Amino acid sequence: MELTATISMAVAPVVSFVVVWLLRRRQKPLNLPPGPRGWPVFGSINLLAGPLPPHRALAALAAGHGLLMHLRLGSFHAVVASSAETARLVLKTDDLAFADRPPSAMGATMSYGYKGIVQTPYGAYWRMARKLCATELFSVRRVESFERARGGDARVGRGLFESGSAGAGAGVEAKERLLNLTMRNILRMAVGEKWSGCHGSEEGLAFRRALDEAFAVTGAVDNVGEWRVHELFDRFVEQILDEHEGDRRRRSASVGGGEFPARDLVDVLLQLSEEGGGEAEESEPEARLTRDGVKAFVQDIIVAGTYTAAVTMEWAMAELLRRPDAMAHAAAELDRRDLPALPYLDAVLKETMRLHPVAPFLLPHRAREDAVVGGYDVPAGARVLVNAWAVARDPASWPGESNAFRPERFLAGGGAAEGVDEMAATLANLVHGFTWRLPDGVAPKDVSMEECFGLTASRKVPLVAVAEAAGAPISPCSDKNIKI
Repeated sequence: MELTATISMAVAPVVSFVVVWLLRRRQKPLNLPPGPRGWPVFGSINLLAGPLPPHRALAALAAGHGLLMHLRLGSFHAVVASSAETARLVLKTDDLAFADRPPSAMGATMSYGYKGIVQTPYGAYWRMARKLCATELFSVRRVESFERARGGDARVGRGLFESGSAGAGAGVEAKERLLNLTMRNILRMAVGEKWSGCHGSEEGLAFRRALDEAFAVTGAVDNVGEWRVHELFDRFVEQILDEHEGDRRRRSASVGGGEFPARDLVDVLLQLSEEGGGEAEESEPEARLTRDGVKAFVQDIIVAGTYTAAVTMEWAMAELLRRPDAMAHAAAELDRRDLPALPYLDAVLKETMRLHPVAPFLLPHRAREDAVVGGYDVPAGARVLVNAWAVARDPASWPGESNAFRPERFLAGGGAAEGVDEMAATLANLVHGFTWRLPDGVAPKDVSMEECFGLTASRKVPLVAVAEAAGAPISPCSDKNIKI
């Protein structure tokens, strides 16, 4: 009996392998997009391990294999769209087929089991989160209600750079001060005035360290140190929620249990969680907004709103310093305070985001089902990436030096979105409030534009520049406001 059992255990894996192999042989071969052949087991991961950042390496591969390219990343199929047309097919034409997100250790841990906004997979909770973002958190009405909270940013931003530019000719590191400014801004709107200055405290410094570490971690090694980072975030957000809940109880008692206005986004989220979370239907209890969901939302808003804006503005200042004529043009536009808009400054930001997308692959997608894109098969479960960096530098879409910084190409475009407005207001105050130049001995052509790829594509070498106080700050809430 023991011999029979041993033989059965030895034969079972072989039989299983043969059955799977035969079934695969009977299946119709997939008509996959062209791409590198890759190695057994590892696939084409080795092609992304060179000196080039992944978005540049994949753009170079796409130039040889096609703008819709297939490759194997370990055991996974991956399809990369590298042109405006192929991106449109993935994000618009077949958007529902690719609405899912690939599972990740970071999403499971950092987002409290996919309870946030960014890494939530397709389903009832995903639909609830999208609805809350559109109708409650980022609606025009809600954004306008925080106008007062944004009013002090001009003075705070100028103060941060003035404090760092003490001493004639002293250079300042732009990114650090931009991070402080954007963190103040997002904390004021998301969690309240009290917490907006916390970055100078011990808790705030721990939060900043966690933020820096989270954005330095790449998708390839997203399980490194994630629990420690998660614990720091969780402890910080728990303090915020506990304080808001106590404040809500006091305010409710003061109005006899009646309704009272939300002061920030945490108030909004706590109220929605008490009401069931976006009117979730009883048939979809998994779509209810829980306390963990509130924490995941708050974390996503703080992290995304802080780092991405600071990185974009640092790239914009670097490009302007490399092109003194563009800096002069932007400064001259700001001197004409009677203008109803700032088209050139708006164009500077748009051109910066084209050349330096903070998320070169946007957010990764996952095929929910078998699909056909551009005549090629994309199997269910495949990772689908849009190489926004390659799309934005495609000569077919951007004729005339697609790799050059030319804000003029956007001067015929429309106005900016709300998030761009916020960055434009900050950039306007930096350009108008200071005369900028590079440190002595550094020429514009010497400014490094190398990238450091993590969860964002930030500058490898921090930008250091000399800021000399000039014009008065521009307040976003002033009646004499320049509307950007």
